[in-house]
Amino acid sequence: MPEIPPIPLAQLTTLRTGGVPERMFDAHTVEQLVPALRNAWSEGEPVLVLGGGSNLFVGDQPFEGTVIRVLTTGIETLPSPRDGFVRLRVQAGHDWDALVAFAVEEGLAGVEAMSGIPGTVGAAPVQNIGAYGQEIVQTLVEVELIDEQTGDVSAVPAAELGLGFRTSVLKHHYGFVPERPAVILTVTLELERVGSGERPVGGEQLRTALGLEPAASVSIAWVREHVLSTRRRKGMVLDDDDPDTYSAGSFFQNAIVSASFARTLPSECPRWPLSPVVDSALVIPLAAYQGYVPPTAAHESDVKVSAAWLIEHSGLRKGFKLPRSRAALSTKHALALTNRGGASAEEIAQLARFIQGRVQAEFGLILQPEPVLVGVEL
Repeated sequence: MPEIPPIPLAQLTTLRTGGVPERMFDAHTVEQLVPALRNAWSEGEPVLVLGGGSNLFVGDQPFEGTVIRVLTTGIETLPSPRDGFVRLRVQAGHDWDALVAFAVEEGLAGVEAMSGIPGTVGAAPVQNIGAYGQEIVQTLVEVELIDEQTGDVSAVPAAELGLGFRTSVLKHHYGFVPERPAVILTVTLELERVGSGERPVGGEQLRTALGLEPAASVSIAWVREHVLSTRRRKGMVLDDDDPDTYSAGSFFQNAIVSASFARTLPSECPRWPLSPVVDSALVIPLAAYQGYVPPTAAHESDVKVSAAWLIEHSGLRKGFKLPRSRAALSTKHALALTNRGGASAEEIAQLARFIQGRVQAEFGLILQPEPVLVGVEL
């Protein structure tokens, strides 16, 4: 695999920050990627595996380690054990939106609401990407990955990845290391064959975003087109001519809070109940049964609340920036921190910390960053 002259990470990340790494390699095939990772890990120096650079916030200092760019591409169609479904095995470096476009063109449903999300397929399970109520956990079958500690390659079922709201056991959480350090090589999804005809749209969040009535039927191509249009209006589709897209997408996660805490927020704050916690089956030995079955414990489900609403209603409107800063909230979407041109990582970090402080002071919760932070602190 060729070593290439190091490229400043500011040129390879959508937030446009980051210094020059010591070494850089490009991997165009799995056969190049696996030995490159094993060699880099064995040397004991920091290793940054780079896909589309869309979910990274990198500091200004030179990266003292090796950057390996995952440039593998390709989609393989496989049979599914379920009638009416098909599986797609996709290389980790494949562009995510290109995969969505392929699926929609083939009449395969399950990822169309995630149109326009920047980045690569291999990064998608790491933070369980999602949009408008659709998440990759709903269609993910398994991933093929290489373990950082052993160098072994294995197929891992989706159920073993700890997929939650924008998280997995593979993700570098802010302030935490991943539970399972590994790099994804391929991703296998299972999608439903629905063709090009109209069908009901499931999910209130998606219907609301697209302005659809509960009984409305549209094609998956229609959903993709309108999701892309909605994201463009918010500056969430990459465009070199639009500084509002010089971002890492949604910089803060929508907050997950208890139902009781959600009731302390203003009633107009958008919120979506998560799936309720269901107790496991209660087994009573026949010898111990006395004709009484205790009632199932009731659990209120947690609630997802809109981080964008919290930001705007803490007094920080779209386009807000600190004095003399080149970092600002997007003029289209209050959840995106943008580089208006030449902003340093520290300028963006200062804005992020200011936003966190305002939301905490106003509503009593601390927004958590969504991008992976490399060489920078909030």
